[in-house]
Amino acid sequence: MPLYSLKMRASKSAEHISGAEKILNEKELDTNIMALVQRALHHTKGQPDLINIKIETVDAQKIEYIDALPISSIDVDSPAQGQNILLEYLKKLGLRNSSSIIKKFKETYAMRGAMLLNADTLERLEPNLDRGIRATYMDAEHTALTDNGCCKNHFQEAVILASKVANAPNIIAEICISDDPDYVTGYIASKKFGYVRITKLKKDACPYGGRIFLYRGRSGDKYECIDYLEKQHVLVRSVPSAPAKKIKEADPWQFVRDDLQERKESFIYREMKEMHSAQCSHVYSNGRDLLMLASNNYLNLSNDPRTKRAAQKATEQFGTGSGGSRLLTGTLPLHTVLEKNIANYKNTEAALLYNTGYMANVGIITALCDKNSVIFSDEYNHASIIDGCRLSRARTVIYRHNDMTDLADKIRKTPCSRGLIVTDAVFSMDGDIAFLPDILETAKKNHLLCMVDEAHSTGVIGKTGHGICEYFGLTAQPDIIMGTMSKALGSEGGYVCGSRLLIDELCNKSRSFIFSTSLSPAVIAAADEALRILAAEPQHVKQLQNNVQYFCDCLKKNGIYSHSDSAIVPINIGDEKHSMQIAQKLFEHNIFILAIRYPTVKKGKALLRAAIMATHTEQELHHAADIIARYVDEK
Repeated sequence: MPLYSLKMRASKSAEHISGAEKILNEKELDTNIMALVQRALHHTKGQPDLINIKIETVDAQKIEYIDALPISSIDVDSPAQGQNILLEYLKKLGLRNSSSIIKKFKETYAMRGAMLLNADTLERLEPNLDRGIRATYMDAEHTALTDNGCCKNHFQEAVILASKVANAPNIIAEICISDDPDYVTGYIASKKFGYVRITKLKKDACPYGGRIFLYRGRSGDKYECIDYLEKQHVLVRSVPSAPAKKIKEADPWQFVRDDLQERKESFIYREMKEMHSAQCSHVYSNGRDLLMLASNNYLNLSNDPRTKRAAQKATEQFGTGSGGSRLLTGTLPLHTVLEKNIANYKNTEAALLYNTGYMANVGIITALCDKNSVIFSDEYNHASIIDGCRLSRARTVIYRHNDMTDLADKIRKTPCSRGLIVTDAVFSMDGDIAFLPDILETAKKNHLLCMVDEAHSTGVIGKTGHGICEYFGLTAQPDIIMGTMSKALGSEGGYVCGSRLLIDELCNKSRSFIFSTSLSPAVIAAADEALRILAAEPQHVKQLQNNVQYFCDCLKKNGIYSHSDSAIVPINIGDEKHSMQIAQKLFEHNIFILAIRYPTVKKGKALLRAAIMATHTEQELHHAADIIARYVDEK
């Protein structure tokens, strides 16, 4: 009995919707023609405006019979996990450019056929790059209709095609992601490891997909491969009707791998660089002597001989650790003296130490606010403030950055009996300063508490470095002044200043204070000595401020406008990848500066964050500004 090749192609406005083919005897033609028409008419991609049915006679003597590839199935939870499996199998083929091959899929979405890709050079070998290569004239040795009569069996059809492709001359593998929105499964197939079905290679309802045939051989021999794929009639023996039992990828850490991979692809992956010297204007890292433009050690007090001696003396007297929390055995005379001195410096009744600035913000806000409170928070506030707001369970209202009109409007629209306005004094990424006089006036008018984070303002702004109140010449103060010893004071830890009433409440309610072992004697003594130096020698602050102005002037002469009244000078870049490239080039020029990216700043708002120190020289700052400008201008 003669055999026939039956093909169906359906399209709408010339866009491909569906296709299928069979090799059948005459008795099977009628039923299969109707089934293929029904399949075309009821496709997820919509109803076609053209259905083409093509019937050709087949010379049975020229049919090649091949065995179906061995089949395995891997069950994954996400497209990212599925694509990692693809990468692993490509590596089994000895390919070093696996990621680049996967990226080529975007070029297949608009193609009707498959991409024929040199597996080693990534050269495309199709004679018609728009059309691609069509593997045709194939079927299972015996095919039964599926239960619904529409001749649709994704799995069987995929195994048939993959088996033919794997037998084509010089083909080492095929990768397929279905373009059917209802079918998220795909596969990688090779004679080396068979047909590997992967249950999820794209998101649900995604209409995109494609095929890549990986070719290894001389480019001149490609036509033998193409002729086989497009013209050779093939029947595949022993094609199963359903997938083999799934192999579950039971790796509980896969979601972490997926997350890290996504961060790398988005250029927001973070890595640590080891410093092999004290943090001053120059550091030694990775075998390089670097100009440091990223440290918060603004006055270089962490490396002052006097602070070092104070730390050594405290260690000799009190040991290396405090031995307990402050409410148990962890309060030393050193803690009490430093709290008194900080309160005096900030002109408040009392102060309380925390282990870090982060713990201070979280501990203060969660102790003072609860579900009955409303917090008004600047949109650019530090992550520690944001986390404190979230953990407090208070209603948090975000006002536009430094927009006093928006703050007043949102307070008016959100009446409350217990409320707090919280803001950074100096914003840690952009280096600009909060409008504290307006904030204090707004807080007083609306009977709200006011909290200011002075982490980056103490020792930096104001004529003598006393911070934001001195900067604005204010006599009135915020209700709550938070700060750190880890920036201009060159040590470690956080603190809060305010009324005795505030400090008593925090001692009894602030969990990050109550349940933490207190800061070590060396850290406390160093911070206290640094505070004494800061109060007695304001010339360090003046030198820092002069350096910031000089650096901004140097940038401006190079066409980069960046003003700052703090020690932080932002240089706007925008693109995350470009910011990382610039930072790396600066590192190669022995300049250490950080590329700040999402989620620290908004997506597309990446910047270089230059942190200036009092000990930088004008020559160093001038040189750095010239090099920075050179690479910022490069695209």
